[in-house]
Amino acid sequence: MEPFSDQFMEFHPIHGTNVRLDHSGTQATRVESFANGVCFSKHPLNPGEIFLIEIEDKELGWCGHLRIGLTARDPRNLDVVPEYSIPDLTDLGDSWVFAITRNHNKIREDSGVQEEEEGLAGGHRLGRGLAEDEADDEADRGRRVNTMSKTFFTDTHLYIENVRIPRDKLVGRSRPGRFSHILDDLYKTNALPPTARRSRIGVLYVPKGQGQADMHIVINGEDMGASARAIPTIQPLYAVVDVFAATKCVRIVQVEYGFSSLQTLCRKAIQKHIVHRMAIDWLELPEALKHYCKYE
Repeated sequence: MEPFSDQFMEFHPIHGTNVRLDHSGTQATRVESFANGVCFSKHPLNPGEIFLIEIEDKELGWCGHLRIGLTARDPRNLDVVPEYSIPDLTDLGDSWVFAITRNHNKIREDSGVQEEEEGLAGGHRLGRGLAEDEADDEADRGRRVNTMSKTFFTDTHLYIENVRIPRDKLVGRSRPGRFSHILDDLYKTNALPPTARRSRIGVLYVPKGQGQADMHIVINGEDMGASARAIPTIQPLYAVVDVFAATKCVRIVQVEYGFSSLQTLCRKAIQKHIVHRMAIDWLELPEALKHYCKYE
């Protein structure tokens, strides 16, 4: 299943008091403090449609990172945008938010029963704590990295049950430099922390029938599993992005589900015939096109 149309993703003009959007509405920066960075998608998401962001900048000195999820609350109907997505927004109900950590964001299958029993329809914190992160087995992460490296270069799409998402934009890319090809491979295998600069994190919901859906988080092309189950889909669901603490700035990455645009086809053709992204600088191309080929 794929969304039927490619809608241009933007942030909602209603957001936290410390957020500043750029002129395109696709970049959100927290200009001060560590809170009041809650943002929403401008439009509700379609079933299986991913809201994908890239971490543009970070700020040292804060504890905590990006939070992402879904809400059935229309931002226009909020009396005030909550200071925090967790717990302020989730305590309002009908919101499901996941706290991204440096390690171990994968959801275990056996945790789903416990989450449903806790009544997720009211909205709860879904991210795990630091102590649980440190207790996880690193061997499992190593096996996942090996699996990712074998399949990433051959699979053109990410499949989450009946949802099919093009992989082209799902994985972060480093800034061009001497060792950028090494960093790019680390992003592709999810070896870097998901909270690192250039990491790409997305949220979507997968319909399960009977007016319910599961929320999935995707980090650098890897599905983290169902982080919330049995979410009611009677009301429209908006993406929630909390530019929190160490996460300073994020931008939306547009995902193309249908036929690729001419711009995308040109980028793919150029990238296919170069050894390294730095070689793009040697080509006789407009600077705007060079920039697009290097950073997308």
